Amino acid sequence: MAAWSVRQFPKSVPKLSKAVLIAGLPGIGNVGKVAVDFLVEELKAEKLYEFFSYSLPHSVFVTEENLVELPSISLFFKKGSGKRPDLLFLAGDVQPIDEESCYSFSDAVLDCFTKLGGAEVITIGGIGLPAVPKKPKVYCTGTSKEVVSSYKRVGIEPSLYGIVGPIIGVTGVMLGLSKRRNIPAVSLLAETFSHPMYLGIKGAREVVTILNDKLSLGINIRELDREIREMESEAADRTRAMDLPKALRGIGKGRSGEDVSYIG
Repeated sequence: MAAWSVRQFPKSVPKLSKAVLIAGLPGIGNVGKVAVDFLVEELKAEKLYEFFSYSLPHSVFVTEENLVELPSISLFFKKGSGKRPDLLFLAGDVQPIDEESCYSFSDAVLDCFTKLGGAEVITIGGIGLPAVPKKPKVYCTGTSKEVVSSYKRVGIEPSLYGIVGPIIGVTGVMLGLSKRRNIPAVSLLAETFSHPMYLGIKGAREVVTILNDKLSLGINIRELDREIREMESEAADRTRAMDLPKALRGIGKGRSGEDVSYIG
């Protein structure tokens, strides 16, 4: 089994109470990554742990300083305030490269989550569509009817069965392992364009809006909209240059006959 080392950053581990873990790693449309990266930055969350394993992709990133960095996945924390609960965020550059390491990584994160007094897990991902959705829908599934029902509100589609196939990667596996541990957990899946170069910013916005309401995050959605406009402007030229029909991949059939799929 893949071994994961955990590096602690603060001198002492914070005391958390009934913390909520929000996990968003790269996947289709990078919906989860965009959403969690924004939340970490906006809430000024602090890095708590960094996970490392030889099961991460065999590559390095070149930084703005023209130096190299290994890919990383980190756990951040933010103490609660008012109605906002204590929060944990799982963010990173990559996902584990194979099935075994995905399971062992998810277990390692849940071990940390349990030791920190975690109470609920939320994973975020994307549902791939054959075209760019004008207003992405967000679907919810989870480990029990009770926890899913707590997310039934305006903006969340109530039924996911038949819309997607297996939920792949950490987004799905962490949900399944949470159920084995009797940890309440949900996954919020936003519609996005199923193209490898497409960035699902609008889907991420819908998820952040839901979490902002559900968890009383105090996020300024106008600030998110401003960042979205900047990111869309940067991505516009790349999107126009894509040969979209040839680049589409991972498309399946939903119960309604529409082309849909879920990658992770």
